[in-house]
Amino acid sequence: MIIERNIAPYIVFSEDPIVRALGKISDNKERIVFCVGQQGHLEGSLSDGDFRRWIVATPDADLQTPAVQVAHRDVASGRFGTPTASLRAAFRPGVTHVPLVDEQHRMIAIAIDRDDELRIGAHAIGPGHPAFLIAEIGNNHQGSVDLARQLVDLAADAGADAVKFQLRDMAALYRGPQGSTAGEDLGAQYTLDLLAKFALDFDRLSIVFDHCRDRGIDVMCTPWDSPSVKALADYGIPALKIASADLTNHALLREAAGYGLPLVLSTGMSREDEIRESAALVRSTGASFALLHCQSTYPAPFKDVNLAYMDRLAQIGQCVVGYSGHERGFHVPVAAVARGAHIVEKHFTLDRSLEGNDHKVSLLPQEFAQMVARIREVEEALGSAAPREVSTGEMMNRVNLAKSLVATRAIATGETITADAVTIKSPGRGLQPNALQQLVGRVSRRDIDEGDFFYDGDLGTAQIDRREFSFRRPWGLPVRYHDFRSLVRGSNADFVEFHFSYKDLDLDLSQIFRTNVELAAAPYAFTTHTPDLFSGDFILDLASEDPAIWERSITELQRVIDITRSLHPHFTCAQDPLIVATLGGFTADAHVDPSLRERMYARVAEGLSKVDETGVRLTAQTLPPYPWLMGGQQFHNLFLDARDTAAFAQRYDRKLTLDVSHSKLAANFAGRPFSEYVDILGPHTEHLHIVDATGVDGEGVQIADGEVDFAALATQLDQLAPHAGFIPEIWQGHVGGGEGFWVALDRLEAWF
Repeated sequence: MIIERNIAPYIVFSEDPIVRALGKISDNKERIVFCVGQQGHLEGSLSDGDFRRWIVATPDADLQTPAVQVAHRDVASGRFGTPTASLRAAFRPGVTHVPLVDEQHRMIAIAIDRDDELRIGAHAIGPGHPAFLIAEIGNNHQGSVDLARQLVDLAADAGADAVKFQLRDMAALYRGPQGSTAGEDLGAQYTLDLLAKFALDFDRLSIVFDHCRDRGIDVMCTPWDSPSVKALADYGIPALKIASADLTNHALLREAAGYGLPLVLSTGMSREDEIRESAALVRSTGASFALLHCQSTYPAPFKDVNLAYMDRLAQIGQCVVGYSGHERGFHVPVAAVARGAHIVEKHFTLDRSLEGNDHKVSLLPQEFAQMVARIREVEEALGSAAPREVSTGEMMNRVNLAKSLVATRAIATGETITADAVTIKSPGRGLQPNALQQLVGRVSRRDIDEGDFFYDGDLGTAQIDRREFSFRRPWGLPVRYHDFRSLVRGSNADFVEFHFSYKDLDLDLSQIFRTNVELAAAPYAFTTHTPDLFSGDFILDLASEDPAIWERSITELQRVIDITRSLHPHFTCAQDPLIVATLGGFTADAHVDPSLRERMYARVAEGLSKVDETGVRLTAQTLPPYPWLMGGQQFHNLFLDARDTAAFAQRYDRKLTLDVSHSKLAANFAGRPFSEYVDILGPHTEHLHIVDATGVDGEGVQIADGEVDFAALATQLDQLAPHAGFIPEIWQGHVGGGEGFWVALDRLEAWF
């Protein structure tokens, strides 16, 4: 059972419109909200089922109707502070959320019938959530409130989800008068002497707790005795940590569980029968809890850690499990997360040479930050057990490295494709070799030249063919020199966009436009796109601080501009041709600190000032967070965030090519609505790449197969950039005679 004290996602005011209540039901994913009066008094509950029944019974329903008029008014509730075992009796089929009220019937918490999740402060912990990472400060503050606050700040900066302290009432905890060490063994005497010097009493510790709240980091504390439990519960601590030394202290467990707070119990120093006994006791109270696997030696030998025991611990507790580590380094906690730990606790210090047992097994702030980063990377890498799909990067490499079915001779339309007419060759742009048996024996629906690839359409699957399309803005096709005439033929494209490779930059245009017909200006316009990769594995980067890279980037960009000018006579352009440029700002291993971006943008602007843009319109392309460059994932830093991209455009009087896929991925990466990004970037947009996207790195997706809301996008762009032309930049859209482009255009007509 969860006692949820953060009730904001679960309440609406009784007079709020029903549409607001529906929004909260959707957002909190619990399918219910509670109606409260202006003073917080509970007045009803509203589930999605209540809404459906109301809408069926009221065909002319007004979504501005006050929520309380639709709510179930006779809602069962419990008194906050009621023993959790008693609260559990309130759950029954259909009742999984019980509001908890105070003496004035004001709602202050919710009991939720769930054991697979723990909630501590703002964090949900368990399957489907990131691991909860605790910086255990303990007594490493050396008895100083100022040092304790400094450690809190450093832990927050390092990415900790929570900090943890310890509280003892020495008189209540130790047998000697006033915690006297007389008569104790050397180990206990040493511990008592340290505590006498360094322990913070509750009044001083509460100052640190208040600082945690101000820093926005959750705080936990280990109570070592009954008075400490009460003091922490009265303060409103979001969760209690039970030390390994107290796992067999059933009286303390019962008292802590009685306050309805989440409990995190370490299991070091205990036998399995003791763990089972304590887990059963806590479960019987109804409290929500987690068990942490722990080896209570300082430092712990790696051979004794035994991470595999977490599997057994999860079976014993039937609860969330985690790992509390005392070994050297941070690689074991990373491995623990890979094995299923949902909580990680590591000691945290400024200086390992300070007095006290915990310092020597503690992580320094930079080490804790590295642990956080590695854990988050491992969580990404764990993925899911869903059926395997080919990633975006793999698809690109598959095209380059895999093999395809290729025609060994010319095949005419209507001719049967025989086995001797097919061979297997690289690259992998066409049908994969495993489609050979499906292909042989089929009747060709098109003329195929020797050396041509076979495609999905050759298997008889339904195709959307080129035709004349109708759009409210100019539209074009992404092309190369070798296929632009064949792709444009039979369509009414307004322009073509040449996506240059580095080899294209060395071609003699007189060899491309050789005949009189070819020398005549084509009845459509053109744009160009800088190569993603230049010769020698060079990537254009005007943000680089390396003079050689910066100078070459200027030179390569000027080459693209000059070639674009040279193409102009061969096309019919109402205005200067547009260039789509990826201007740089990438890094190989991680994103840079956002504070560095302004300087990087200034470097780009300085580089642009060195090129001659006469006769062209140079635009900066918006970019994704994780570009696929040179066969693998890298990191973009510029033209990623909508705000600083728009600021660059404004400050340096630059126009943008809004790549819908890239900027959707960037919005997902930033956790912002894509509509917000379009609102910010739209006024600076002169050109569009329209394509779908998924997640944070799934670019080039076919229209309507991803996450972009194209109806909303079309409305926004009609207002913000009504004259910007577009291309459907579908990954491998050109194969099969441009089938991917025709599908995209066919779908886009409905909105654009």
